[in-house]
Amino acid sequence: MNTDESIRFATKYLEDLLSFFGINVAVYSTIEDDVIQLSIPSTSMNSLLIGKNANNLRALQHVVMMTLVARNAEVTRVNIDIADYKRQRADKIERQAENWIQEVRRTGKEKVLDLNAADRRVVHRFAQDYSDIETFSQGEGRERRLHIVRKDVAEEE
Repeated sequence: MNTDESIRFATKYLEDLLSFFGINVAVYSTIEDDVIQLSIPSTSMNSLLIGKNANNLRALQHVVMMTLVARNAEVTRVNIDIADYKRQRADKIERQAENWIQEVRRTGKEKVLDLNAADRRVVHRFAQDYSDIETFSQGEGRERRLHIVRKDVAEEE
């Protein structure tokens, strides 16, 4: 299955999954950096589809990705967003990251945060705009933590 077929399949598969739950919507799809981006418009079922801590959203993503893998698709990475939930979450994390960075700048003390992988990526990307700040992740699995440090402090260690 080539890239275009992978995108079409993922889109149709997700629409069919949603229709199983009585949600009949058109899913908008694009591809960005070899990741199929699937966007579900807002419905009365947003909270159910997203779930607590976005667990249902991640499960939907996993099901679509594993189906693509099973079909030997050229592109198997999938990002699903429901009613712009992930974009809004990223905006919120960026606002928090700004505060964390300012705190590290002011105090010089390392900030260690327990964030999920998607939120860590948002902070890493956001912090790239600060030449005096460095971020890195350390640990494995659920013990992985994001570290924010001032570069001058990191270099002294």
